[in-house]
This record gives sequence, structure tokens and C-alpha cells, in this order.
Amino acid sequence: MTQSLDKNATRKFVAPTAREALRLAREALGPEAMVLNSRLLADGIEIVAMAPDDLSEVVDRTPPAPAFVPVAAAVPPRPAVPPAAPAIVPAPAVAAEATTGNDALLTELHSMRGMIEEQLASVVWNDKQRRDPLRGRLLRTLLGAGFSARLSKAMLEKFPTGQTLAQGMAFIRSELIRAVPVQADEDALLAQGGVYALMGPTGVGKTTTTAKLAARCVMRFGADKLALVTTDGYRIGAYEQLRIYGKILDVPVHAVKDAADLQLVLHDLRDKHMVLIDTVGMSQRDRAVPEQIAMLNSGHRPVKRLLLLNATSHGDTLNEVVHAYRHAAGGAELSGCIFTKVDEATHPGALIDTVIRHRLPVHYVSSGQKVPENLMLADRESLIDSVFQAHSRSALFVPGEADLQDRAEPAAETVALMANEQAESERLRHRYQKLIQAMAHDAEELGAIAQSLEEAPLGFVEARDLWRFAGDAGVAHGDVVQKLGTGRLTAATGQCDRHVLALTGQASLRAGDEAFVCHASLLLSDRNGLPFAMPNQWLATASVRDPKDPQRHQGARQVLWASQQPTPLPMVHLLTKAPSMDMALQWHLNGVRWLARAAASTVVTDHRTGMSRVLSRLDFSFGAARPVSFRGKVVLQREAQVDVMLRPGIAVAQAADAPLLRCVAVQLLDPRTHKLLSQCFMLSNLASEVSAEQLARWNAWGLEAEGCFRLLRHGAAALGGLGELGDPELMKRLMAMGQVCTTVWRLLQTQAAWAARSRALLVRLTGRITRGDRPLPGSIAFAGMGKLFLLLDALGSEPAQAMQVAAVGHVE
Repeated sequence: MTQSLDKNATRKFVAPTAREALRLAREALGPEAMVLNSRLLADGIEIVAMAPDDLSEVVDRTPPAPAFVPVAAAVPPRPAVPPAAPAIVPAPAVAAEATTGNDALLTELHSMRGMIEEQLASVVWNDKQRRDPLRGRLLRTLLGAGFSARLSKAMLEKFPTGQTLAQGMAFIRSELIRAVPVQADEDALLAQGGVYALMGPTGVGKTTTTAKLAARCVMRFGADKLALVTTDGYRIGAYEQLRIYGKILDVPVHAVKDAADLQLVLHDLRDKHMVLIDTVGMSQRDRAVPEQIAMLNSGHRPVKRLLLLNATSHGDTLNEVVHAYRHAAGGAELSGCIFTKVDEATHPGALIDTVIRHRLPVHYVSSGQKVPENLMLADRESLIDSVFQAHSRSALFVPGEADLQDRAEPAAETVALMANEQAESERLRHRYQKLIQAMAHDAEELGAIAQSLEEAPLGFVEARDLWRFAGDAGVAHGDVVQKLGTGRLTAATGQCDRHVLALTGQASLRAGDEAFVCHASLLLSDRNGLPFAMPNQWLATASVRDPKDPQRHQGARQVLWASQQPTPLPMVHLLTKAPSMDMALQWHLNGVRWLARAAASTVVTDHRTGMSRVLSRLDFSFGAARPVSFRGKVVLQREAQVDVMLRPGIAVAQAADAPLLRCVAVQLLDPRTHKLLSQCFMLSNLASEVSAEQLARWNAWGLEAEGCFRLLRHGAAALGGLGELGDPELMKRLMAMGQVCTTVWRLLQTQAAWAARSRALLVRLTGRITRGDRPLPGSIAFAGMGKLFLLLDALGSEPAQAMQVAAVGHVE
């Protein structure tokens, strides 16, 4: 016989709105009152709630349950096609009141997740400081120099223990020198010339810096190669000040008032090697900043923008300035920045922090009013050394070592503090367990689903391990690489027949305020097209502009990576775009195998006739059609192939060993009328041992698996963000996230009954509602998987333990 929740311990609250009902419950039962049920009434909202102490008493007097009965034993045989909305089979003798509390359980778990994660992060960092007090001293040094807490902590993650203070400062110096971006080649900058606009907030020193830069140009090229322009018609004497500098340098100065005027002046100055524009100073919060940038970008002559950063500004202000002037540009990037008023700064580390975070190259450093003496070319070592020089006799607003002495705790008290923090984490974890015990139905289902996920070929265990690694500062990036490399070899051996398919792709992501492109190579089985790992990803913040750069070609970097990875079977790269003739020849010489989609308008040379034709005009002889599934419907598919060569480019027009390619055409026909529904083309350098039918199948698998790349964006959100670009832990988190993507993707593609129940659980864990007849969105699946990992950790790390905890909720 089951024991239900004590009805005397529960109370009902009715109010016109849910918010008012919750307020009444908290006033009566305390701020930690737990909602067990809610329903809509004619006169408002009714909620049933219980005080946490009453729930604990109910749980504590709950005797152990008999052995768990597997769900499979309690469910009659299912049909071959699982139902659209699979039912969750309740365990026998579960209290009705507990069953109605599912929503309350999930709500409570969601609210506690942030507390546990924050607590554990604090424990990890404090433990590092306890074991290595020097780490804390170096952190305070960085903070005192003006660096942000995030960058400071990230920099010290790799700092080894047992070092001296001198070694620690040397480590910080080398890390900063390596990370800070500078434009060190002034000759290249000035030699290319062009139009440069100096921008920034009011009072940052744009006019003086313009004069300094103009003086350097005059000394390099002469006054006749330079012109000055000002758009500052607001500030009294702005034009006059620049005109005086121009007169001294014998350089013409032009004043403009709007975009049309600017374009006329730039057209007249088209013969000048360099034009410097002194712009109107505007606050980063001024809505006119985008209009000013639009004016500069409105003409045919490109204007390169240099942002001036005031060394005396607070770090948050600098970050806001860069963000405003960068993201108001409509896609046009800043060319770089110039530091000003460095001689007045007391904590210049904020400048370095800002350019590292935004990856903004530093061109020059201005440290005084003299023209041109006080403008120096940016030098990495000089910049970093200046950060730690004492610019202020008394740092009133940054605590130093002496200020912290009276608050320093002896080692014993530090250990006690750590113990208290650990006890708090355990208390939260125990609270998790009590909640789940009270809702035995959900816990039992959780355990059964977790066991199914662990036993299925989804990579669930590996994904869960890597999810832990992503937040564990004690796990290095190399450990993740090694684990993924081992998984790649195992999967290639057991899940592939003759080839490993490598699908190239990319996803747009954000790290902090920065947008970047994540390029990836997703390995697929040639047996069923399912991904088995994502062992390679790297970042690129801008496209390659030089058309001659081989890295510009689609898939070039992925292919380069793959050639360095050991695999037991040959790799075939699936490309979304055909390579150029130069790249195809290079790959041919290096033994790279590839299959690429090609546009119908692609020009090739027909090997049979020697004539150049577009793919859609080639003479194909199609084979017999056979039924296939396409977008949920049965259609007829047939293939044909022709040997072709890509039309030679200038560089390889005389190449005698130009590769012979196979052009495969695939047609889909209506099964009744044989009317053409769609047609696509592929190019490949694979030999004839791989049939055209197999190539078409690989291409279709690649199209389906591209959805895995889109999951990366949802994964970033589920991980709580990727941090900032430059964070040494970012790549580790990104690689772990990629493996979890493949696990989620496989689960979304699996049609078994246990997979449907698993997807239903993920939806419940996110608190979302979805229609049973529609595919589960990737964003919900990924978020639910993250919450599932967290719940399993709270229950005791393994599915079997989760099921044992679930059994505690049963009583005779």
C-alpha cells in the first residue's frame, strides 16, 4: 500500500493571477515554499503548495521500495512504428499527489541549477588559491593594473603551481605579449596609403593625433602626397586648429559638412597617396555614431577607420566604446586603434584587456602633446612593460597587498571556509535528491531513460564526460583532444565499411560581443551516414580577402587538418561547393578524395567531346529508376555519370596531369507520372569502385547531417555562452560542445520507442511544450540534454544509481 503526501501539510491559494497566488503562498509558507500543483479556475488561479520542512518530513518517513520493475516489463509489446506521443508508464503505487508535482519539481530544479553551478565554480577557484596562494597575489596584481577579472582568471588557468613571484610575473608578461594584437609594420601601413578616418569619443585627442600621424607621413613621402580633411563643424576652432597644423606641414586642409561634400572632396583628392580625416567627437552612446560611420562608408573610395582609445578611461567605458564604433559599422570592420593619453593613465591594463578581448590591432601609442615626437609605433613588449610600471604613488581605488593584510586569513580558517563551501554544495545536492525522491515517478523514468541512452550507440557517455570537462578547469584542452581522437579511431573501425566520410561545414557563433565563424569537419559513417564524432573545430573571425590565398577555397582548412589525423580507413571529403581547378589539381597530387555538390551552371570540359559545357547541358544516359524516400514521400531516383574536367584556369591551362573527374547527375521523378521533380549534380575524383548510386547516397546523407552544424549555436546557449574570444578555455568548451551535438543529433534521428520517451523527457526538463506530431527542435533538445546531465550528476553520476534513488520513493 502506498503512502501519499500528507494533505494536512498542503495548502491551497487562490488569486486572480499566478503572481498573486505565489505571493500568498510565500507569505504563508515562507520564501522557499514549493508548488505542487496549479490549475485555472473560473475566478482565477489555484496553486497547491507545501512548506519545505513538511516535505522533508514526508520524505524522511518514506520506507524503501521493493526492487525496481523495468519499464519494458510493464509495457505491452509496441507496434513497429512508435506512437506520436508515447506514454510514460507509471511505477506501481505512486502517490497521486506526487504525480501532480512534476511541474513543481522541474521549476525547482531549474531555479537551483544556477546556484549549484555558481557554488561549484567558486569552490574550484578558491581551491586553486588555497593550494597556490601565489595565484591569488598575481590575480590582485592584474586587477590592480586594470585588467578585467575574466581575462585575469583565464590567463592564470594555465599558470603552474610551485612557482616564485618572479616566475609568475614572467609568465604573465609572456602570455600578454603573445595575446596583444599590434600592427608592427609601419612601412606596410603607410606604403599602401588610402583614406583613414580617426574616430572616437569627445576629448580623446583626435585632432592632435591626426597632426602627429600627418607629420610622420610628410617625413616619409613629402607634403604633396598628403591631404587633411575635417568633418568637425561643431566644435569651436576645430577647423582652425587643424588648419594651423596643415600650414606648418604645408599640407592642404579641407572642411566638409555632409556625405555628398565628403565624396566630392575625396574625388578631388584621388591623386593623394594618403588622406587623413579628423571626425567629429561623439559619445559612444550618441545615436549619431552610426550616421557618422555611414557617411564615411557612403562613397566609392573606401575609408579605413582607426578608433582612438583614451588610456585614462575605465575598462567598461573602453569596452562600450569599441562595441559602439565596431557594431555600428554595418559589417565594415575597424582597421585598428590608437592609444591616446597613455602618459596620463594610472591603470593602462584596461587598454590591453580591451584590444585582446576585441582582437583590435594597435597601430600607434600617443603619450603627450608634442607633434610628432609623442606618437610611437605600437610595440608588444613596451606596451606590456608599461602596464606594470608604477604610474600612481597611491592607488586609492584598487586594493594592494597592504590593504588586504588585515583581511588575510590563516591557512586553518581558509580550509574551514572551503569546508563550508563544500558543505553548502552538498546541501544543495541533497536537496535535489529529496525533491526527486518525492517525485518517484519522474525519477524512475529518468533512470530508465538514462540507462537506455547509455546503452544505445549515441556516444552519450562520452558526451556527458566532455560536458563535465567543459566546466572543469582542471581538465586541459589537450585532454579533450586526446579523448576525441581515441573516439574517432574507435568509431572509424567499428562503424565504417570502406571509407570515413568527412562533411565540411561551418556555423556562426558569438563569444561575448564578438561574432565569429566556427569551421568544422564532421565525420560520418559510410554505412548509414550517421555522425560519430566532431574531432576538429577552429575559429576564424574574418573571411580571407586575398583571392590567391589557398585557404580561401571551400574546405581547404578542413582537408589540411584531415591529412594530419590518423584513420584506419581512407577519408572522403563531402563539400558543399566544387573546388577550383587549382585546388582540384593540388588535391589530386596529394591523394585527397572528395565529393562536391555543383551548380548546374558550372562550366566543365566534356572528356568525350573536348567541348566546354555547363553541367545541365551535358548528355547523360540515366539508368533505371528505383523507389527512395524523399521528404517523407516515396519517389523514383535515377543516376547518370559523365567524365569531365574542370575548365582550366590561367595558372594551370597547360597542365598535362589535370585530374579527370566524374560528374554524377541525380534525378527524382514522380512515381505516377514520371515527371521530373528535382535534379542535382555532383563532382568527384573517386574512382569507379564507388558507384554513382553510392555517391548520390553519400551526398544525401551529407545534406541531412548539415543540421548538426546548426546545433552548435544552441549548444553555446546551453553551456551558458562561450566566454570571450581569447579565453584559453573557449576551444575546450567548443570541442566538448561539438561532441554533445552529435549525440543530440543521433537521438533526434532515432525512431525507437525509448528514443521517443527520451525526447519527451528532454522537453519536460526545459519546461517547454511541443506538438507530438512535429520534430523536436534542436534548441530544445540541446537545452534538455544539458539539464539531463545536471540531474544525473545530482542523483549520483550513474544511471544505475539514479534508478536506485528512484526506488526510494516507493513504499508498501
